[in-house]
Amino acid sequence: MAAVGACLFPAVLFSRRSVGKLYSKQISSVTPRLATSAESHGTLEKEKDKKVLEEKEKRWMNGWNEYLEQSKELIGPDGGPPRWFSPLDCASHLDNSPLLLFLPGIDGVGLGLILHHEKLGRIFDIWCLHIPVADRTTFTDIVKIVERTVKSEYQRSPNRPIYLVGESLGACLALAVAALNPNIDLVLILANPATSFSRSNLQLLTPLLEALPDPLSPGLPNFLRSLAGESLRRVLDNVVQGLPLQNTAGELVKDLTTFSLSLPVLADILPKETLEWKLHMLKSASAYAQSRLYAIKAQTLILCSGNDQLLPSQLEGERLLNLLPKSKCEYRKFDDCGHFLFLEGSIDLVTIIKGTSYYRRGKYHDYASDFIPPTPDEARKIIESNSLFNHVASAVMLSTLEDGTIVKGLAGIPSEGPVLFVGYHMLLGLEKVPLVSRIFLERNILLRGIAHPMMFMRSKTGKMPDISSFDNFRIMGAVPVAPANFFKLFSSKSHVLLYPGGMREALHRKGEEYKLFWPEQSEFVRMAARFGAKIVPFGAVGEDDLGEVVFDYDDLMKIPYFRTEIESLTNEATQLRSDFGGEVANQQVHLPLILPKVPGRFYYYFGKPFETKGRKQELRDKEKSHEFYLQVKSEVESCIAYLKVKRESDPYRSIGPRLLYQVTHGFESEVPTFEI
Repeated sequence: MAAVGACLFPAVLFSRRSVGKLYSKQISSVTPRLATSAESHGTLEKEKDKKVLEEKEKRWMNGWNEYLEQSKELIGPDGGPPRWFSPLDCASHLDNSPLLLFLPGIDGVGLGLILHHEKLGRIFDIWCLHIPVADRTTFTDIVKIVERTVKSEYQRSPNRPIYLVGESLGACLALAVAALNPNIDLVLILANPATSFSRSNLQLLTPLLEALPDPLSPGLPNFLRSLAGESLRRVLDNVVQGLPLQNTAGELVKDLTTFSLSLPVLADILPKETLEWKLHMLKSASAYAQSRLYAIKAQTLILCSGNDQLLPSQLEGERLLNLLPKSKCEYRKFDDCGHFLFLEGSIDLVTIIKGTSYYRRGKYHDYASDFIPPTPDEARKIIESNSLFNHVASAVMLSTLEDGTIVKGLAGIPSEGPVLFVGYHMLLGLEKVPLVSRIFLERNILLRGIAHPMMFMRSKTGKMPDISSFDNFRIMGAVPVAPANFFKLFSSKSHVLLYPGGMREALHRKGEEYKLFWPEQSEFVRMAARFGAKIVPFGAVGEDDLGEVVFDYDDLMKIPYFRTEIESLTNEATQLRSDFGGEVANQQVHLPLILPKVPGRFYYYFGKPFETKGRKQELRDKEKSHEFYLQVKSEVESCIAYLKVKRESDPYRSIGPRLLYQVTHGFESEVPTFEI
């Protein structure tokens, strides 16, 4: 474990211009480890799930141990005021990285992000606020300390956002600073905000602490060190029994002792007097932030735990989502996590920020320049989450070499960008998962999918799936369809995935499988030619071996209830191609009724790439561009026709023969297919 230097600075003096070490001890950083997803095969899946859970618990315990060990160096009596420290020696590796200020919870140590320091440090400059144990600075004065730092840094870099990451009490701090500074570009990330204090069990701790006998109080830290587990709970239960709140408080004590009181150092972090002070501060912080929510204009991401025993966090998150500006506020919930969200083994803050498209270095998020590629662990986790579908699809992929030879595998796909993949959108877009997974795993190429804007925003709230269901697509590089995004992706020499048929193809009617619904005019040729991008046409078949549409859009529109639902869903989604004619303009959002079949197999065929390099002037001509466009479309249709014929000779087209083959050759073995 690499050790890194830590610097502590008075909060009112610290800036990136003047960095003087006031604290020379070392604070170690922990490299996060993402748990491995479970396999999808019977007993193996259960065993893997158990290992995943054990890994998460191990990482959680490692996080707590690291937090406690490093806290020992920060909680000694020094008589100093609240101050900032940098948990990493080196600055961010990215140019123009934004500043991230971490605002701690009730503990005040400032190490709540200890599991995330290393990854955050690659894309942010990180400062953490430390509030000494014996410090009695009021909440409003701490707000002023944070506010002074925010204003100072904003003056230095007015075109960069400042991130305020707060947990519990720190979330109230972040909200207060944002309310007082509506004209400063702030991004708030709030974990289990304590604005719900008045409706929480935490307020029961005040009478509980008052009930502790005075002789016990001075020796509380040593007393707690001598106790562990059930014995500690029994002692505190006896104290609680004399209170009218005994049942609720007793449960709260058990929850608290589970994570804290059985860990000796936390008795030093929160001795009785400090805990009483912090609880009173929580009460005033909650009221202060609550009364100023109306003034907040900052972009806000609310993260809430479903198993938080201290605060009603999920209910509070939903409440704040309705009170804060809807166009700037997102909400993510984590059902199995407890109050200390950032110390959970399953949580990766950088991944969450990327999945919500909340990382930006300017006034607006740029899907090209602000995109942070997925780490190998992030990509692996996402791909493994789709392992069952990939296994059932058992995709066969063919590609075409430069000399026109068709080969099994992806050797014919160009390595150097810019490259534009153009193909057929299967029913419900089912082909995307094996397509993106295999190209990433076998060629280490990330396909940047051009996606419908409804995956990124809503025109209004309603019955559409929550945007969080598309977080993995954004982590893997999906961008909303827009000419500007095409331009930026081609400029960065990316591999881009485009479905000209869009939603109309993915939600096709009965009997329309493998029919292209492309616009009449070219949408991508001249842009590709401007950058000399190669265009790879491809076909994909197999949807008709998974299911059959038996009740489609036309049928649904005949029933008043479904017609109303479709109109409502369509109004929620951002509209595309409204000025187009023909079927491609039919972008109604609906879900057809599909009759499942015994699973077959998916087949992909990537045709020979079309070159546009050196043809920029030629393809500016509308007629020549349109002719080129029709050639690409024809090639996609030819790829589909080729696969439909060849799959008939695949002895492993059905899942039965494939499973039998894998039983005899191993589940990781590659299942053969037809001869080319």
